[in-house]
Amino acid sequence: MTEPDRSVTILFTRNGLGQAEPELALLLAGGYLDLLDLEDRVPGRICFYAEGVKLACEGSPVLEQLGDLAARGVQLIVCTTCLQFFDLEKKLAVGEAGNMRQIQAAQWDAAKVLSV
Repeated sequence: MTEPDRSVTILFTRNGLGQAEPELALLLAGGYLDLLDLEDRVPGRICFYAEGVKLACEGSPVLEQLGDLAARGVQLIVCTTCLQFFDLEKKLAVGEAGNMRQIQAAQWDAAKVLSV
């Protein structure tokens, strides 16, 4: 496997993928992350904010996929303000609690930012 591509950052701002029914959105996010993990290339960073932070917390159906990506060297940055807003600080299961400065830096440092 190759090193994570630090020129690519992915943003998750929803608890799932797209604007769909909650169950479908989570199913789509799981499929997206499964396929991403199967690729020879992975992004350097995945940032989670707004309702997207729920994907990195206990009970999320995509924790295994996110853990696999983290094990491959993908940096997972989870918005602390959002975790606090949803009272999830103690339920963060994967990634690192970060701030908006780190999320913004990940976007500026990337040549390509994908919002999914």
